[in-house]
Amino acid sequence: MADLKLDYLFDPLCGWCYASAGALSTLAERYPDKLEMRPTGLFAGAGARRITPEFAQHARSNDLRIASLTGQPFTPAYFERILGHGSLRFDSTPMSRALTTVRNLDKTLEPRLYGKFQSARYVDGLDTSSAEVVTTLTADFLAHEHHPVSAGDLHALITGQEQVAQDTASRIEQAQALMQKVGASGVPLLLVEIDEKVHPISGMDLYGDPSRLIALIEQLQQSAA
Repeated sequence: MADLKLDYLFDPLCGWCYASAGALSTLAERYPDKLEMRPTGLFAGAGARRITPEFAQHARSNDLRIASLTGQPFTPAYFERILGHGSLRFDSTPMSRALTTVRNLDKTLEPRLYGKFQSARYVDGLDTSSAEVVTTLTADFLAHEHHPVSAGDLHALITGQEQVAQDTASRIEQAQALMQKVGASGVPLLLVEIDEKVHPISGMDLYGDPSRLIALIEQLQQSAA
């Protein structure tokens, strides 16, 4: 079988990345050693902002489209506490750093923590731009996965630890370089690399039935072989 590598490019606050949650979960389960998570920093740094009423209206419109297209849940708690709050930050930096921290422990845990973040935001209505919220979610997740880390240590890693910040920035730079290489401008994006040939996959191939995505990857492998 041809050599396979999977790069999943995303931002933790990207609603359309949430639309591809089923695809990512299936990829992580089927190809745990082949999958590389690639945060792009779309809503970090200069891309961060406040959730103004105008931005909230735009996000709500996209969220309703995603729900209609994929069946992904967006609860009243999310619409009221996050989009309806009026002054929250929209900043994926805390989640990106938490994901990097967990990846440094065990990269197969990263997509699962990412799924926990998505559920916390869109279902439970928790502010996942808050370092405190992200710290609590990550500490609970790691304790459940038998990698206990104190909340205090995690908060320091996420908010101020220089090495984690540098590692996260490096991952973002690598992801942006990959996007530039294939001429992509948006996420989610899956790059299927087979024997050093890259096949970009996006859109409905990521939002639909995950079994069809697996079949597409297997077809690409067979064609390469």
